[in-house]
Amino acid sequence: MSTIPSLLKLKDYITLIGTTLGLISLISACIGTRDAISFGFFLISISIGTDLIDGYIARKTGTVNEMGRELDSLSDCLTFGISPAILTFQAFKTGTPYDYFLLVGCILFALGALLRLARFNISTDAGFTGVPTPATALLIITYFYANYFYTFAMGGIGVPFLEIVYYATPFFMILIGWFNITIHITFGEKGKTIYVLFILIAPLCPIFGIIGILNPNFIVSIIVALFFTISFLCLVGYILSRLFLNLFKKKKAS
Repeated sequence: MSTIPSLLKLKDYITLIGTTLGLISLISACIGTRDAISFGFFLISISIGTDLIDGYIARKTGTVNEMGRELDSLSDCLTFGISPAILTFQAFKTGTPYDYFLLVGCILFALGALLRLARFNISTDAGFTGVPTPATALLIITYFYANYFYTFAMGGIGVPFLEIVYYATPFFMILIGWFNITIHITFGEKGKTIYVLFILIAPLCPIFGIIGILNPNFIVSIIVALFFTISFLCLVGYILSRLFLNLFKKKKAS
């Protein structure tokens, strides 16, 4: 049996940095205050960067291996599945029986991420079936920060989210959990549009997360909330366009 250090490559250590950020984000979720939850989402947005970097290093150095593949999936499950689910529950819980619906939504999202990663590990198909877990995590990050900065502008960190947001969140979580596992959303091996959106939006999330820590004024908060709202709508719009395009192609083929 090989020792752990002998199995790990440079890109695996980058993966473990992302995993560590995911673990710290879980601790932030346990603290449960809105500023701690914001910090947790901030850490996940940074781990999206480590996920991109480790893949890039693996390809450039020719160090793609089974250990890295398994490690990457386990890390993604924690960082882009479990952590966002718990952070979302803590962020949008109401203290009422409706929280049971929110709990169900968050669990289904996490299970969707886990199942997608398991299927991806055994798949031999080119391209991607279902939305990649970092992209669905980014959806949740933009959703949270759009609401976070809007309420910040309306009076500060203690202002409740809009009432409709609390009711919509469980259904949103179920929907993006389905995005993970559906066979009706596919991305070709060279279909890079989702990653173009991803790369354009992802680096700005930690930057604006820092702005949130710095207690921005009304104008800054509204501008940042607008950015995250537009980013969220662009990501959802593109994913839905892929869904309808694939359904139209299947209907036309039949």
